[in-house]
Amino acid sequence: MGSAVQTPIVSLALSTRAMYSQWKEELVETLKVSARSNPKSVAGAMAVVVERDGKVAIQAVGAGAVNQVVKAIAIARGFVAPRGIDLIVQISFCNLEIDGADRTGMRFLVTPRE
Repeated sequence: MGSAVQTPIVSLALSTRAMYSQWKEELVETLKVSARSNPKSVAGAMAVVVERDGKVAIQAVGAGAVNQVVKAIAIARGFVAPRGIDLIVQISFCNLEIDGADRTGMRFLVTPRE
């Protein structure tokens, strides 16, 4: 009989889960914030995307950029609160390529509280 290659089910499930997670992340609109970004402008963009799509991701590299994101999130919460929306944030690290160099940044996933 011929030899059959068997793929462990657990390995297949993990790779499928990883592909789904990557696919799911690609569906989220991502805003990129720098240290020079205006927090009120970022907050307005966040509010529009969250109301339209139900979530938005923000990427920031460096302390100044992270500071602007945090201020923008606080402002955006005030923008959407009158419509009964309370925003929550999940924070993680992300790897980005900037000008050909790999950098570590922060990723903020902003969604309405259910």
